[in-house]
Amino acid sequence: MAQAVNLANKLSLFSEHWKPKIVAGFNGNDIMVVKLKGEFQWHSHAETDDFFLVLKGRLTIRLRDGDVHLGPGELYVVPAGVEHCPVAEEEVHLLLIEPAGTPNTGDPATAVVKTAL
Repeated sequence: MAQAVNLANKLSLFSEHWKPKIVAGFNGNDIMVVKLKGEFQWHSHAETDDFFLVLKGRLTIRLRDGDVHLGPGELYVVPAGVEHCPVAEEEVHLLLIEPAGTPNTGDPATAVVKTAL
């Protein structure tokens, strides 16, 4: 029988930062949770939008033309091709949705391998 996905439970299963964990799939998309702390690298995704939903903490998404600040329950979609840099001063928990196989850095050579929980 199908079971609900408890995001808090999934987030409790790991401690590393910047390594998304796949918790479900939806129409060819990966639904992931991730913990962030510190600054990621500037990058873009040429073919896909980048969906961020903050579950816990505060996230700044730096864009070349201004920053977007998100708190719990807020989301932002970075359009395809737009360069951005996520920054978390304190630990942030996020829900991400993106097409399966999308590299988190925009470049398969530098992307982390996403694992399923």
